[in-house]
Amino acid sequence: MIRKMLVLASVMAAFATGAAEARDQIRIVGSSTVFPFSTTVAERFGKSTRFKTPVVEATGSGGGLKLFCAGVGVGHPDIANSSRRIKASEVEMCAGNGVTEIIEVKFGYDGIVIANSKKAGEFELTLRDLFLALAKDVPDGNGTLIPNPNKTWKDVNPMLPDTKIEVLGPPPTSGTRDAFVELGLEGGCKTFDFIEAMKATNGKMYKSVCHTIREDGAYVEAGENDNLIVQKLEANPDALGVFGFSFLDQNSDKVQGSKINGVTPDFDEIADGNYPVSRPLYFYAKKAHVGVIPGMVEFLAEFTSDKAWGEDGYLADKGLIPMPDEEREEWRQKARSLAPLAM
Repeated sequence: MIRKMLVLASVMAAFATGAAEARDQIRIVGSSTVFPFSTTVAERFGKSTRFKTPVVEATGSGGGLKLFCAGVGVGHPDIANSSRRIKASEVEMCAGNGVTEIIEVKFGYDGIVIANSKKAGEFELTLRDLFLALAKDVPDGNGTLIPNPNKTWKDVNPMLPDTKIEVLGPPPTSGTRDAFVELGLEGGCKTFDFIEAMKATNGKMYKSVCHTIREDGAYVEAGENDNLIVQKLEANPDALGVFGFSFLDQNSDKVQGSKINGVTPDFDEIADGNYPVSRPLYFYAKKAHVGVIPGMVEFLAEFTSDKAWGEDGYLADKGLIPMPDEEREEWRQKARSLAPLAM
């Protein structure tokens, strides 16, 4: 009870301190994958309502949630975009800084693509290929692990090109990186029976093996700007890049997505759940800022409207994979009732 009173007092103090410099514009930070969707909604919102267009910054999911969780008041962001669900540790960090009522909104799905320049041939990869190409340690064929010796794609799989492994991807602060590791690398890692068995006996070791990307130059951290990765792929046809489906969709004249486990990364395959490297997208809003920062409720309503996130909505035109009707309605109700997050 005492802690709750102290938190409430700190929230009130934060807004009182910032009263002289009150903000009349929503501030949004976070995922580079969610950035184009959030920016589109912000622009529509600014044009169709009496409120100013929200400011949207691409800081990466982890970086955005760190800023979001730093506190309440006009000096802190109102909304954080994320291409993964918020972690329990981040919720705790938020709570420790007085951010106690977080509104969680899942707004659609996205595929993570492994793409290359259209100047080169299309890749057909398996999840096992991805693991053997990019993991720090890999099986030696005798049931033990060794530092990854694979230099070319042909070393990984004789059916693949004899070109150097060079994959441009996001840094550890990125939700795309988190999801790629969990769905892509771990998906290939557990195809090895002795590693899969490790999950039950030594979960920490299993996670280390399946989630650790090599650091010898085969994987190149290319920052949070996915458009920059697209540009680099154009300049280097031998390289591959990791980013969200929406960027592939918007640059289909320049780059092509690799088939993964025989499935092409396109809208229908991701929507049907056939593409193996896909994930949900989220944003998080501070309930404490509702009624203080103008337009918060109205922005949530715009983002969760069928004209935005529906099957024929303007976000689908940007590459968003809409949720099924029932799921969409469930999340719309959560957003509009300002229901706080329950982990």
